[in-house]
Amino acid sequence: MRKLLIGMLLIVAITAGAANKSAVDYVNTLIGTALKGEGGTAPFVGRPFMMTNFLPQTRQNKMGTMAYVYDDKEIIGFMASHQPTVWMGDYGYVSLMPLGGSAAEDQAYWLPESRGLAYDHADETATPYYYSVKMRTPGGKQIKGEMTAASRAAVMRFTFPKKSRPQLVVQGINLNAALADWCNDYGPRLDKIRGYIEVDTVNNEVRGYNPDRQSSQIGPDLPNFKGYFVIKFNRPIRDAFVWDGDRAYSGELSREGTRLGATLTFDGKSAVVEARVGTSFISIEQARANLDREIGDQPMATVAAATRAAWEEKLAKIEPKGIDADTKSVFYTAMYHCYLFPREFSEYGRYYSAFDDQVHEGVSYNDYSLWDTFRAFHPLMTVIEPELTGDWITSLLQMYSQGGWMPMWPNPTYTNIMIGTHADALIADAYMKGIRNYDVDLAYEAMRKDAMTPPDSDTKRRYGDRDRWTSYEARAGASWYHSLGYIPDDRTAESVSRTLEYAYDDWCVAQVARQLGHREDYERLMAMSQNYRNIYNSEKGFMLPRKYNGEWIDLDDHNRTGLTEGSKWTYLFCVMQDVAGMIEMMGGEEAFAAKLDRNFAEGHYCHDNEPGHHYIYLYDYCGQPRKAQELVRRHTRINYHNAPDGVNGNDDCGQMSAWYIFSVMGFYPVTPGSNTFAIGAPQYPEITVKVGADGHSLTIRAENLSEENKYVDHIEIDGVRHAGNFLTWETLTTARDITFVMTR
Repeated sequence: MRKLLIGMLLIVAITAGAANKSAVDYVNTLIGTALKGEGGTAPFVGRPFMMTNFLPQTRQNKMGTMAYVYDDKEIIGFMASHQPTVWMGDYGYVSLMPLGGSAAEDQAYWLPESRGLAYDHADETATPYYYSVKMRTPGGKQIKGEMTAASRAAVMRFTFPKKSRPQLVVQGINLNAALADWCNDYGPRLDKIRGYIEVDTVNNEVRGYNPDRQSSQIGPDLPNFKGYFVIKFNRPIRDAFVWDGDRAYSGELSREGTRLGATLTFDGKSAVVEARVGTSFISIEQARANLDREIGDQPMATVAAATRAAWEEKLAKIEPKGIDADTKSVFYTAMYHCYLFPREFSEYGRYYSAFDDQVHEGVSYNDYSLWDTFRAFHPLMTVIEPELTGDWITSLLQMYSQGGWMPMWPNPTYTNIMIGTHADALIADAYMKGIRNYDVDLAYEAMRKDAMTPPDSDTKRRYGDRDRWTSYEARAGASWYHSLGYIPDDRTAESVSRTLEYAYDDWCVAQVARQLGHREDYERLMAMSQNYRNIYNSEKGFMLPRKYNGEWIDLDDHNRTGLTEGSKWTYLFCVMQDVAGMIEMMGGEEAFAAKLDRNFAEGHYCHDNEPGHHYIYLYDYCGQPRKAQELVRRHTRINYHNAPDGVNGNDDCGQMSAWYIFSVMGFYPVTPGSNTFAIGAPQYPEITVKVGADGHSLTIRAENLSEENKYVDHIEIDGVRHAGNFLTWETLTTARDITFVMTR
């Protein structure tokens, strides 16, 4: 009866009628999970910024694919994962899977390529706090899987057919060399690492550790790294064996290996097996402590309710009004994506550091997609989570102290993925907004090192994408950048993109230098922030690569030489720190607007990647804001919708979602660090934002908004008419009412 009541409570909460829906009920965690659109998201279950992402598994994940893909037809596991996004690796993972019986059980039926069970999306319920699915066995019977989670621990429940002997697989590590490809190198991992699993039939638990990091070949060795797990079952384990790859070890209850797991059999007295999973990066004992602290013996419904409440608290930070149910789903799912990363990495006062391979005291976060998120995600969080922004900076400074540099894309340690040192932008933006709950002097020291110090062997390496690790890249090519004023393409890869992004980062460091009284640094950095001019070919009208001898390399629209994830159009307008100077350099406002027109009219704008995310708003700077307003309407609609393919491009740890949230509110941070926001056009009749540490309400209204009235006639701020195409940080954080009066 108690189990029936729990299930009923969950069903009532999840299937509440529209009239009773709250914010979390609109979140569709399947948005962005389809291959079409390449959203790179997953239906994670757990609390905001969860340390461990709990999710259904439909394929063996690696860099380049998530563990859950909507298009797949089988469930192969229920996973405790740490993969933040599609092109980064998982680490310290573990998965469970109910077995449904097979006609070929003499084969390795426990492996993920053999154990899958068919399912239909009609039998799937996915929310941020609860997931369930009905799976079909080869014999036509049904197994139901459910899970809910906190931050470091989860409850999973499996309901088997009646009169069966339930079997579960626990897979602690999955080094499958058959998955190797151009960016996944299994050789070094197979040579170096071994996972461990142990079945305890006395206490009915499985425990172990997984030292695998799928991105380890592009980062430093971490001899002490392990993802620890403890899994407690509510039923006696009647029989068990461990296995490694396709070989079973009957009679053995513990083992080390590379494709390692255990198969457990329970008696047939009940059709339900419940597993409580605790995870840690510190120890097995800490995994057990995390499980006891976060879940303990609480019923599944109690855990789900607490996680639901945690999401409601965060989603209430911004409340849209006057929109339909599908649009609410798009909005609140974007908010959900913004509350996933950076992930919590500390475990109640302690944390493992992947930067010195030791355990420390304190608070820590990890998995920062900084090349993406400095643009809109982190600026959004300065509005609604300023205290947390300071904690994220503290975590980056811990990494600097322990490893020597702030990271570009920690996963969970240094990787030389993407380009630029955009922790500089995050810190500058926070500092200029008065967010300073971190060691400011240490922050400037770390930023200054980024700007002034070339990495090891800088003039001897080309720094190609996903090169095997030798040392931290930082600002690769900085030696050339400092001496020539640009990065030569015959010396360092991605030369154009690096030159542009380093110039912006220099400007960011300069803003903090000026505030702290480092006048000499400020003047030098501001001069370097003009280096973008050295790669603008005025004859061709594009930012183009140059060789060491100064010779230009011409590019057609499809050649990506010297560029990061894009064409020469993708990086043409990528001067965020000096838009006025860029406009003057390109021939003035009229000529600049004409080039912007070509960018959009000829299909060069790629919203599915981040370098161009601010381009729509550049019309504000050249006197044509109506074009920005029209394009905001178009791109908030065509790139986002309530479906599995509803994010056009990798969400990149909340950046795509943050762009959408800013854009429907009516403004965007073109230049993080400037305290200036370019005005677009609000897309909802009303949005209320809880601003700052005190959470006071700012209401943004779009008066007369309609399909025809998509342009801004004028703006009133607290009843006073506002002039110009920009808003300031002070306005956003002190105003109580911003009204956009819309017109056709």
